[in-house]
Order: sequence, then structure tokens, then C-alpha cells
Amino acid sequence: MGLSFKLDIRQGQALVMTPQLQQAIKLLQLSNMELTAYVDAELERNPLLEREDAAADNFEAPAPAAPDQEASSDDAFDSDRGDSDTWLKGGEGAADPAATLDTDYANIDPDGAGSDLSGADLGPDAGGLRDSNWSSLSSRARPLDDEHADLEAYLASELSLADHLHQQLSLTISDPVKRLIAAHLIDLVDEAGYLRADLDGLAVRLGAPLALVTDVLGTLQTFDPAGVCARDLAECMALQLKDRNRYDPVIAALLANLPLLAQHNLPALRRACGVDAGELNEMIAELRTLDPKPGLRFGSAMVQTLVPDVIVRPRRDGSWHVELNSDTLPKVLINQSYVGVVSRSASTQDKAFVSECLNTANWLVKSLDQRARTILKVSEEIVRQQDAFFAYGIQHMRPLNLKTVADAIGMHESTVSRVTSNKYMATNRGIFELKYFFTSSIAAAGVGEAHSSESVRHRIRTMIDTERPSTVLSDDRIVEKLRDEGIEIAR
Repeated sequence: MGLSFKLDIRQGQALVMTPQLQQAIKLLQLSNMELTAYVDAELERNPLLEREDAAADNFEAPAPAAPDQEASSDDAFDSDRGDSDTWLKGGEGAADPAATLDTDYANIDPDGAGSDLSGADLGPDAGGLRDSNWSSLSSRARPLDDEHADLEAYLASELSLADHLHQQLSLTISDPVKRLIAAHLIDLVDEAGYLRADLDGLAVRLGAPLALVTDVLGTLQTFDPAGVCARDLAECMALQLKDRNRYDPVIAALLANLPLLAQHNLPALRRACGVDAGELNEMIAELRTLDPKPGLRFGSAMVQTLVPDVIVRPRRDGSWHVELNSDTLPKVLINQSYVGVVSRSASTQDKAFVSECLNTANWLVKSLDQRARTILKVSEEIVRQQDAFFAYGIQHMRPLNLKTVADAIGMHESTVSRVTSNKYMATNRGIFELKYFFTSSIAAAGVGEAHSSESVRHRIRTMIDTERPSTVLSDDRIVEKLRDEGIEIAR
């Protein structure tokens, strides 16, 4: 058997991840803060890129665009979006990067359509009861022996006012209904210790009698620190005086006329309280020993500002308007005037450098534009699939997976997964990560639609929070109650 060499030609297909395609995929999965940092780095690296606000200060107006460029599909897409969305637009004479780069736009935009970023006029925000949702973000700290360990992660955090009140709540109120009302009231207390809420409207939202809410508030006002959960300054001082056993009708009259004290109208204040000047000075001196903001002695929780990428608003006809948050979209332009100046007087080497920068800038602008379109398209489909959640609450959330959304919009599951990572949506029920709307399904008992695991989890949590200490629900009992509601779940 002899060995020999020969040359064969074979034709095959393979997916090649070009640098430009990798950049587009990377931009797709970045959060708004990471995207801002990335664009800032590109602005420093590429002299042809500039911010929109910086371009507005440029006194040299660019030359008018050619007619064929004005009729391009990209410019038509920009004009449809309106003035508020003209955040990505190349200047005149922009070169087509697809002709010089090693990839094509079709690799990241197969259909080339994209959703329209404009929207109809919005109606007034829907009122009524809104579900409160909280999400906690946790990070795993590195070991102490790591040279890059963050020492601040091991510092003991200050006790906040809300935590301090919740600790007293667990020891004071045992009735489950009152505890639910008290927990809601505590969440409404501000940093100074005041309850800035209307009890009538609060009772309607909670579905509880006003007398019960008032009774729970009276219990909370006995908590430490004295004066907490007051609705105004006079009530705060009255609670502190009651704690010192110094509250009487005369001091009550003084607190009822605090505006006169603020105006330094002491004669009118003496007549209102029925005391002489000496007694009035003593009462004023005692008021000065009180703390007008008792909650400030506790540590306040650090507020992390979360800027949503997508905003969902109800329309007048009951549908939902989905739009991108323009504050999270990078506003970059291409300085075509600089390109023209360099092209006329630069050397061959400089012209090659400027041409490369121009192609890179055009591709970046196109990638940012396609990223916005993809996020909007995925968000619109999520809202369409979960419209019952936005209208009626978490109990009506439907099971949803990536494949369902990907098939509906004609994209790959990996693209939908990248879009939903680190992207947030502001709705009438709070701010949620896009991944929150993707939940597994739980089979229905008998004939019926499957249930979302998140909605089932909410029902179980409601059962546990409202159970009485005398009749604690067992796991089997919870399974039976869920089966009666048409939910089939294992113990």
C-alpha cells in the first residue's frame, strides 16, 4: 500500500464570527451603563465620533445630504421616529461599511425590518391598586485572602429605620391581617420617620376598614423611636411628649397653633393657650428638646438608581404602548466635516487611517441602531404575551419561554437571551428585568391552561402570609388548596 499526496477542492458552509459581528453581539447583551462606558471608550479612540450635544455646539454646518441618501431606508426609519428619537444618524457622504468590512448587516438583522420606534399618543396613567414588587440584587464576595478583595463588602451595614420597625413588629403584633397592614405602613415611612400617606386611600387600596388601619397605625406610633410614624410635625411632637408623660391640654393647644409659633406671634399664642409669658417660654423650651425628625438617627439604605431600558404605558383603548427610554440610548454622531478637511489635505497614510475610522464609526452607529430595534421588538412581544399581567397582576402571569418569543419575532433563542439580560422594563406595576417575564409552566389540574410558576409562588406566599397561628397550613393542605384552584403541584 503506497502513500501519495493529492489536492482536492471541496465546498462547504461555516459560520464565521467576524470582529464586527462579535461587536454587534457584544453590544446586544450590554446593560445601559456598560453600553455608555463602551461608547465613551469608542469616543476617545475614534476621532470621527462625537456626542450629539457636542455636535450642536459646532458652528460649521455640514453640507446638505445628497438626494439618494435622503431617500435611504435608514433615514426614513429615523424620520419616522420623530424628534425625540433622532439619536443615531450618520452625516452626509457616509461610506457604507458593509462594502469594506468583513461582514454584512444581514448577519445580525436577517429580516432588515425592525419595529417602528414611534408610538401613538398616550392616555393618562391608570390609577387604582398597584402591586408592589421588590427584587434584590446580591453579589458573591471574594475570599479575604484575595488581593482584589473588596473590604467594603465585609463591613457591617447600619440598621435602617425600616429594619428597626420590622423587628418590633414581629414582637408586637401577632394577628396576620394586622401584620400585613403594619408591614405596608412601615414601607411607606420616609427617612425622617413620617408616614406621608392618606389613610382613606390606603384603606381602599388594602381592602381593609379605615378603623382597622387607624388602629394599626396607633400601635406603630408606640414603637421606638418616639414620634415615629407621625403624619405631621405636631403629631410627631405629641407622640414624644406622650412618651415622656408630658402631654396635657395646654401643650396640646400649643401644638395645634404651631404656625403662630413659626411666625413668632407670641401674644396670639399666649391667648390661644391661656398661659402667661413665663409658662409659654417654658413650653417652647421643652419643644426645642424634641427631635423633629426621629428617623434620621438610623442608617438609611443606599438607593441604587435603576434606569429602565423600556417604558410601557397604557393607552386609552386598553392596549399598551411600548417605547425605548431615550435616556439610555447613546447619542453619537459622525463628524463628516472633519472627514472632508482631512481628505483634502492629508497624506495617503492619514487618509487610510481616517477611512478605517469612518468605517468603524458607521458600523458602530448601525450596531447601536440595530440593538435598539431588537430590544424594542423583543419587549413588544413580551408585553403582548403577558398583557394579562399588566392589566390584572401577577396572578394572571402566563408561562413563557425564550423559544416562544424567538419564534414569534423570527429570531434565535440566543439573541432573545442576550436582549433580556440586564435590561429592565418600567411598567404600571413596577420595574422588572425582562427575564422576570419568562417563567416555567405548571400543569393544570384536569383540563385547562398551564399556570406560571411565578403566579403559583405568589399564591403560596399569600396563603402563608395570611394563615393564622392557630391553623398553620401544612404542605399537604397547601397542595389541596391549589388543586381546588386548578393547579397541579407536587408536595
